[in-house]
Amino acid sequence: MPPHATPPLLPMQWSSAYISYWLPMQQEDQVTSGYCWFDYARNICRIDGLFNPWSEQETGHRLWMSEIGDAGRQRSRKQKVAYARQASASGVELRATALADEVTPFQALFLPQAILVDGAARHDGRHSVLGQAADAWVVERPGKARSVFYLQAGGNGLLRMVTGNDAQHQSVRDFPNFVAGDIADSVFMSEKNDVSSR
Repeated sequence: MPPHATPPLLPMQWSSAYISYWLPMQQEDQVTSGYCWFDYARNICRIDGLFNPWSEQETGHRLWMSEIGDAGRQRSRKQKVAYARQASASGVELRATALADEVTPFQALFLPQAILVDGAARHDGRHSVLGQAADAWVVERPGKARSVFYLQAGGNGLLRMVTGNDAQHQSVRDFPNFVAGDIADSVFMSEKNDVSSR
């Protein structure tokens, strides 16, 4: 890829499973996973999965959350479940407790479609990510650690992103089955249906 190539936009609609971990992993760090959907045409996204970072030692449980962020309506709905370890006669079991839903202000999608363009990302060579050839795009932020986005070589499918303010301990998200394409309306409809319905 020529050094002057411009960074691409992410696809208008995409979804993928993800795995979340840290670089480098420290003793207390967790590996979690989930699924996400982004629809830039509708200005809405959804992320389901275990929260990371989250201290089970401090809170007594792990936290699963489904969040539908509707930037068009400027609010999100979070549905949450706490999973706590509980001793039993047969060993340790998980106890699931549904927590109260939350509706909070929501101004912009977690991952903007033009994040590379707006961040004046520079191309940083070809790499191998998840067994695929990938273009690395680096976004420099004044006074903060750089972010690196790995896209399918020559395309705009996201394979990995490395972000965070601390260059010595950064958050990594891998997207092993990235799919660009239409997302069903039902994905963005919560049980309460008042956040994402159109």
